[in-house]
Amino acid sequence: MVQTPSRHRGSEFQAANSVQPAKRDTILVGDSLSLPNTKLFGTDGIRGKVGELLNAPLALQVGFWAGQVLRQNTPNLGPVILGQDSRNSSDMLAMALSAGLTAAGLEVWNLGLCPTPCVAYLASVSDSVGGVMISASHNPPEDNGIKFFGSNGSKLSQQLQEQIEAGIRGAKVPVASLVCGHHYHRSELVKDYATSLCDSLQQMNLEGMRIVLDLAWGAAAGLAPAVFAKMGAEVVCLHDSPDGDRINVNCGSTHLDSLQAAVLEHNADLGFAFDGDADRVLGVDNQGRAIDGDYILYLWGRQLRDSEQLPSNLIISTVMANLGFERAWEELGGKLTRTNVGDQYVHAEMQRTGAMLGGEQSGHILCPHYGISGDGLLTALHLASLVRQSGQSLAQLVSGSFQTYPQLLRNIRVDDREKRLKWHECEAMQNAIERATTAMGEQGRVLVRASGTEPLMRVMVEAASAELANFWTENLVLAVQQHIAI
Repeated sequence: MVQTPSRHRGSEFQAANSVQPAKRDTILVGDSLSLPNTKLFGTDGIRGKVGELLNAPLALQVGFWAGQVLRQNTPNLGPVILGQDSRNSSDMLAMALSAGLTAAGLEVWNLGLCPTPCVAYLASVSDSVGGVMISASHNPPEDNGIKFFGSNGSKLSQQLQEQIEAGIRGAKVPVASLVCGHHYHRSELVKDYATSLCDSLQQMNLEGMRIVLDLAWGAAAGLAPAVFAKMGAEVVCLHDSPDGDRINVNCGSTHLDSLQAAVLEHNADLGFAFDGDADRVLGVDNQGRAIDGDYILYLWGRQLRDSEQLPSNLIISTVMANLGFERAWEELGGKLTRTNVGDQYVHAEMQRTGAMLGGEQSGHILCPHYGISGDGLLTALHLASLVRQSGQSLAQLVSGSFQTYPQLLRNIRVDDREKRLKWHECEAMQNAIERATTAMGEQGRVLVRASGTEPLMRVMVEAASAELANFWTENLVLAVQQHIAI
């Protein structure tokens, strides 16, 4: 159990007097904020460009109303666990959020730089009211985000997010009596999370393995190399210092080229690329081939099935999961259930069905046997351990798993938030999708959606042949450009 620090004045951070008013009307500044007409909370918290959607006044309000909602919906009044990635704007947002949270009467334990799953883990073992992570995950440096966790380490429910947003927008949300909270720097607690990662391997180690890690200039830069080295691996690192100007830029889980080259150059057993907050991971095998979340789910799922740790042989994934993966898993006697894109939907379906493995093609993997939330470091450790136990190379394991169907994914930038989120109301776009779906029949499928984390429309086409996938991808991209991105 994580211990509460002693209350000494030297470690306190008091909220500004102007944030602790005598009556509610002086608290509410939501009317003066520049808020979008669409919802603030997307599929992964509040995310946007710093200085536009995200700024200090908004973060202050988010902190205050989140504090009110957490106080009223949590039995014990414990601390809020606060973490951040390496973005230049993260310090500013952390200070503003902390001011709002302490103004709401809560105690803040500030971890500083750490992965998102570290916040989730510590929230679950600290008798906390919840956790907050400041990060835009895989987004570019100019973006940032705020995402909340409940006291059990799970993403905060949509209902509670709606209550927070209602307060920000000026609804009559009940306000508890106000007594300023306290702010503590608790970076030492990150070691407890690191210990939990190592313990999850249950006496296994990675001795004799050479592993390349791409840390994306992000939140896992200092932590991941130490954890892998402690487990016995020889570690080669890329982009391994926190850098707010370069986080995710041409590196990490969205850009595998440098990792693939490094694995081949160093004759490594495998490599892992994390995103900016390390809640997801993609792999590279010893032949330099990219290993996405579908392969990770298949290989880990097969291991759990063989050890009778996978109820009903069920895996939960999303509509993005490749048909090749689904059919290969079914041939093993397994079942794959699809959800909307977003780990919150995967998690909800796992809770509903009792599934013990789920995740996304993008590398966000959930395994309740070992962790509370999606955790890139945890997933990477277990995949490396799986390879070592198998006596085969990762390339051999992948070659013996399944062949993917040709799948193309194109992103089209749409800066108009309202037009992007209401794209499905466009009749011309719906007609284009219907034409593609009808033409391909059982030979393919189409997925068009608005990103919940970036100003993008995403077009995915999967088909029996690359030519068919390419033709309809280009057709649908053109439709988005003509009717949505104008």
